[in-house]
Amino acid sequence: MESIDEVLLEAEDKMSKAVEFLMQEFNGLRTGKASPSLVDNIGVDYYGTTTRLRDLASISTPEPRLIVISAFDPSSLSAIEKAIMAANIGVTPMNDGRVIRVPIPELSEERRKELIKVAKRTSEDQRVAIRNVRREANDQIKALQKGGKITEDERDSALEDIQKSTDEYIGQIDKSLAAKETDIMEV
Repeated sequence: MESIDEVLLEAEDKMSKAVEFLMQEFNGLRTGKASPSLVDNIGVDYYGTTTRLRDLASISTPEPRLIVISAFDPSSLSAIEKAIMAANIGVTPMNDGRVIRVPIPELSEERRKELIKVAKRTSEDQRVAIRNVRREANDQIKALQKGGKITEDERDSALEDIQKSTDEYIGQIDKSLAAKETDIMEV
């Protein structure tokens, strides 16, 4: 069986991964501004292998509403264009044979509200994940105490530490969500 420190470290690690996952999801949520993170994780079928777009091309944003994708191998441009279309992120790529331009359309009020709902749902999923990690860690600590490996005081202290971590990570999620909402509503 594990020690208190191992249980706390494992819980902390899982909670931080939940926050990291949320940040990646938020990067993929389209706001009104062009951002390379909107397309860099799109999977492109490159000679039979699914490869991330950022590994096949350089991605830049020369203007606030435009993403320019320069493929390292010009023969992959049509595959990149197809992948962006298939990703269904609400943009239409334009391939001129040398680079792909992806204009970012203005978001309607309705679309902004939809995006905020998606952000809230994703945030809530990660809050639930963090609470599940807390529950598992609490169960492990209680099992250690029942097994006589730690005292009641050590158990209470560990449970308190787990709750502090939980509050901290849920706070990070709330802060990230508020920032994303502001970002989405910015015109």
